Amino acid sequence: MEFFKNSLRALWRVWFYVFFGLSLVIMMPFLFVLTFNENQYPFLYKIIRAFSKTLIFVMGFRLKKQIEEPLDATQSYMFCPNHTSMLDPFILVSMVKKPIVFVGKAELKKIPIFGFFYKRICILVDRSCQNSRKEVYFCAKRRLKNGTSVAIFPEGLVPTEDVILSPFKNGAFSLAIEHQIPIVPATYYDCKRYFSWTYFKGRPGTIRIKQHKPIYTKGLDKKSLKEIKQQTFTILFNELSNDAEYMKDTNRLIND
Repeated sequence: MEFFKNSLRALWRVWFYVFFGLSLVIMMPFLFVLTFNENQYPFLYKIIRAFSKTLIFVMGFRLKKQIEEPLDATQSYMFCPNHTSMLDPFILVSMVKKPIVFVGKAELKKIPIFGFFYKRICILVDRSCQNSRKEVYFCAKRRLKNGTSVAIFPEGLVPTEDVILSPFKNGAFSLAIEHQIPIVPATYYDCKRYFSWTYFKGRPGTIRIKQHKPIYTKGLDKKSLKEIKQQTFTILFNELSNDAEYMKDTNRLIND
């Protein structure tokens, strides 16, 4: 029986990569044209958002959203969700109508085909290079002037599955304070359980998301960075540690 279940899970995973790859090939001409000019990003974002919604649907997921406070459509934000799965960026894009640009790892630009468009769409950061970090500030400032929001997974990586929440990096909070934009924490409860990096694990299901109230940074300076980072971490950590389903899966992995 377990062999049968693992076979189905493997086929389901293969379907994810097949659908993603074929979609990328089909969209390639549009991506090639639309990634040459940042002014075209709002239209490109609509395509990315439609693809994200479709990907979530065809993988058998449904989103159950809880939004504590509606966002101002005229305001740019810094979105900071927890990171447990490769699904996370698609979920965030599908939830937010206004264009978002991600700050992502520079290493991903080496992936064939995907990397070509990734480096044109996202703001890349090489954490080992101080100049790269400085460049992020200038790129973010340019994008924010166009009304785009920014998204950073503050953990900096997908932690191992037995970790509730990894310590946060400073980047998201430093940028939010520098550009005086509100931080929007978001809790993704179920991605670890339904679509983690473990290949023979997961299934379709309902993914719960809670978008928390914005944390406003207007009037703050760098002295407040540590406090704002801790405030965001505490919100997400408390949500995850108090969620029975999330902790059941995490504790099982700890005890294995």
